[in-house]
Amino acid sequence: MTSKQLKDMDEALLEQHETRPAPKDRESHGPSLLTLTGFGFLTFNSGMAVYRSNGDLSAISFVGFSYLVLVMLFYCVRCYERTPAESPRREQLKMAVWLLTTMLTAAFSYKVAAIMPFPLQVLVWAMAGATILGGFYAFFLHEEGTKA
Repeated sequence: MTSKQLKDMDEALLEQHETRPAPKDRESHGPSLLTLTGFGFLTFNSGMAVYRSNGDLSAISFVGFSYLVLVMLFYCVRCYERTPAESPRREQLKMAVWLLTTMLTAAFSYKVAAIMPFPLQVLVWAMAGATILGGFYAFFLHEEGTKA
């Protein structure tokens, strides 16, 4: 395909997206069964991890921190998806999502690096840093209309 054909296809897809009706608002219905099942699974596993920690305060703290951050992350993503594109609150929610994912990345990297030899610790932290910086670039610096 030529670049002109690809450009025409991109424009047609954009027009189709703009004319597609918005999904029905589900705020009055509450969370879906799949969402409730996922949170039930997360809660059960977190509870089992705390139970199996044998009173290890650092393990209990890690599980509690991870659980709370995940719940806040899901809530912020849900709010972000429901907020109109022109709302200034959307940028605040985007920042909250990035901060929460950064906190999870750092926490899990810390736990994984703790059981690795030094060269792999460096690799784990380098990958975590690349993920965090890549997320920042994607969320705040990358323009949606540009192509690589």
